[in-house]
Amino acid sequence: MRKKSNTQNKLPFYKRNQQIRANEVRLIDNEDKQIGIMSLSEAFSMAREKELDLVEIAPQAKPPVVKIIDFSKFLYYLNKKKKEEKKNTKTSQTKQIRFGPFIGEHDLEIKLKKARAFLEDGDKVKFAVRFAGRQITKKELGGQVLKKVLLNLDDIAKQEKEMRMEGRQLVVILTKK
Repeated sequence: MRKKSNTQNKLPFYKRNQQIRANEVRLIDNEDKQIGIMSLSEAFSMAREKELDLVEIAPQAKPPVVKIIDFSKFLYYLNKKKKEEKKNTKTSQTKQIRFGPFIGEHDLEIKLKKARAFLEDGDKVKFAVRFAGRQITKKELGGQVLKKVLLNLDDIAKQEKEMRMEGRQLVVILTKK
């Protein structure tokens, strides 16, 4: 049975101390000063003197770049930085607004206010005119309602996909300009 890994807290793997396998390394000390290119054993001795870890920061470089740091503090700051980045991102959602082909003017205005709020928040809005029973024979009325919606929201939104039928509903998707 496999252990469940904590995918939320995934950090990149860094080689440290005895895991580093290069002969020569470019060393950066704990005050972010570049010391220069030296042998790995010299870099180890400098790290031991300061009672810190030697961490490989850029393994693809020639020679690899290593830094003298407190590894647990380094991981803490990486985690903190990752959480901060995650906090600042907003995921866009698709909100759906449904109505019938014979919707009244006032009801449509209320739905448009709600749609405008969704668009200003950065969400996509999917408008669906649902046809019930014999209303399906009046598809052009649903198209007229959606054209009113497009005209009222053209200052803030653009049409992402063309109007199309999905089963018994006429659909259009809008995104913020």
